[in-house]
Parts: sequence; C-alpha cells; structure tokens
Amino acid sequence: MEMSEQVIIKPYLKLSGLEPLTVRPESNFVNVGERTNVTGSKKFARLIRENKFEEALTVARQQVENGAQILDINMDDALLDGVKAMADFLNLLQAEPDIAKIPIMIDSSKFEIIEAGLKCVQGKCIVNSISLKEGEEKFIEQANFAQTKIMALRMSNIPTANGCRWVHGKVFS
Repeated sequence: MEMSEQVIIKPYLKLSGLEPLTVRPESNFVNVGERTNVTGSKKFARLIRENKFEEALTVARQQVENGAQILDINMDDALLDGVKAMADFLNLLQAEPDIAKIPIMIDSSKFEIIEAGLKCVQGKCIVNSISLKEGEEKFIEQANFAQTKIMALRMSNIPTANGCRWVHGKVFS
C-alpha cells in the first residue's frame, strides 16, 4: 500500500461483554436470547418475583449455551421493583464469565431501569429503547447518559415497531 492510499475503516457494529461481537452485513443473523425477559418467559418471571436470582442465572446460562450471541434482559413488571431487580440480576450475571462473555441488551420502557442496568454492565451493550414521547430535551438527556456505555440504541418517536430505527455507534457528540 502506498502512503497516498487512504485506509477506509468500515463502521461495523461492535458490541462486547467480556468478549467482542462484531456484526457485519455478512453476519446474516444474530441470535438474541430473550428468555431473560420477565414479559417473555413465565419461568424467568417467577424466579425473579420470588427473588431466586441465582436460579434465574441458569436461564441466562442456558440461553448462552444454546447459541445466544446477545442476552436481552427485561425487568418491566408491575409486581417488581424493576430498578432493584435489574441491578441485582446484572450484578450477579457479571460475576459469571460463561454468561457475561456475551453482550447485554438492556430492555425496558422505563429509563430508570435502563439507567440501573447501564451502571452494572461491562463492555458495550444495547439499550432497547428510549423514545421521544417525553420530548426531545429528555430524549437527548437520556441518550447523552447512555452513550458512554452503549454501542447500539433502539429509539422511537412512537412506541411501535414501525416507528423505530436502530442507531449504531455514537448517537450524539
């Protein structure tokens, strides 16, 4: 390569837990383990509601063993203190290298739960999601807080799948 040739670095999505995950167009499919979601798994929800966090880790471990490349964690349940549940579960999970090796997707419609999760994870995770429903100023405040810990952000101006888009990398500078 000559000195005058410009090197182009492609902006692939780079996530990490203890190990890196790079998503490229040719990656085709990324397996997201969603059984660590209180709205998506009755077993996981029951274990979390009963404060059986150690047992709930087995659900996460099974997701990783079965090929999950990202672990979706959601604690949105009216019967839970979601902030405490997210922090307690993620703190336990981060101490398990066989689970913590993959990136985490912190999934909540409540920013205080997302914030609690972001304070616990290592690596670069995904936040699912923040929205413009509380206004642009609040959205920017949340995005600025989140940007220090994340590499992907799912955001929407309306809470439906059709109103969402993914933003990779830095959201605001």
